[in-house]
Amino acid sequence: MTARPARTLTRRQGLTALTSLTAAVLGSTALTSCGGSAAGGEERDLVFAAVPAENSQSLAQTFDNVVALLEQATGRTVAFQDASDYAAVIEGQRAGKIDIASYGPFSYVIAKDGGVPIEAVAAPVHEEGTQPAYQSLCYVTADSGISSLEDLRGKKVAFVDKASTSGYLVPMEGLMSAGLDLEADLTAVLAGGHDAALLALAGGEVDAAFAHDTMLQTLTGSGQVEEGQLSPVWESSPIPEDPIALNTSTLDEETLEAIRTALQESANKPALVAEGICASEDECALPEEIEWGYVPVADADYDPIRQICTVTEADACSSVS
Repeated sequence: MTARPARTLTRRQGLTALTSLTAAVLGSTALTSCGGSAAGGEERDLVFAAVPAENSQSLAQTFDNVVALLEQATGRTVAFQDASDYAAVIEGQRAGKIDIASYGPFSYVIAKDGGVPIEAVAAPVHEEGTQPAYQSLCYVTADSGISSLEDLRGKKVAFVDKASTSGYLVPMEGLMSAGLDLEADLTAVLAGGHDAALLALAGGEVDAAFAHDTMLQTLTGSGQVEEGQLSPVWESSPIPEDPIALNTSTLDEETLEAIRTALQESANKPALVAEGICASEDECALPEEIEWGYVPVADADYDPIRQICTVTEADACSSVS
């Protein structure tokens, strides 16, 4: 899922980030709290925001086919924005400025359980018929002498963001299971991005780093990290995949249903080809290198994240409630 400055998930920081996120999209357009019309009765653009997992200047391009599908399904223009951090998207939804959002499962739970009126509708899979899930991994360098989480005691460790699922919350649970306290037993560094965490490790700035399970492949593929330079010493249990969530306070029921149906039934490579949006499956790019497409999800699918919050009592679990 731009190497960004580390942000803690506070209301003030979220609102500050929200200002820069929405300014270009909203301009002087006056929005209603529901129905999606601008002042004067004309339908406004729908706003789709996403948080990148890596330093990418082309995040919008990877969402091009999904955006085209949503525009086709709704008859509305969809304005895509890459967000500075998780807090910006959550507060943007809360303020009624973001209609559609793609972010981590922890961010979704923070927003949903913090009273933001959203509905999780779809999450990605790499193979048709599989469950939408991924993992968090802890990486070290080949010569580190670290072979388990227990060996991280006294070490400097890179995490992503306090609202990151695989880059903070799940690692926190793993460390607790290993008998370690994240704050007392090691020096934590918030890198701001999954790529930034692994690049800090490759650059010798930290002793270990947590990131989602495909980030290393992306960095070695782009030549930013050498093959074999980093290796995992721990992997988590499966984590519910990143959802796309709809803002039920800004979208009328007809638009909600159109978007819901499009994402759940047609946001996959075979369907996008059939819809004429992609020329072929091989040329059909999807976000975060998704190999097949999106499948339906519901709020209950994210109960495992809530359970981790109960176990860890992480501050971010309740920071926007």
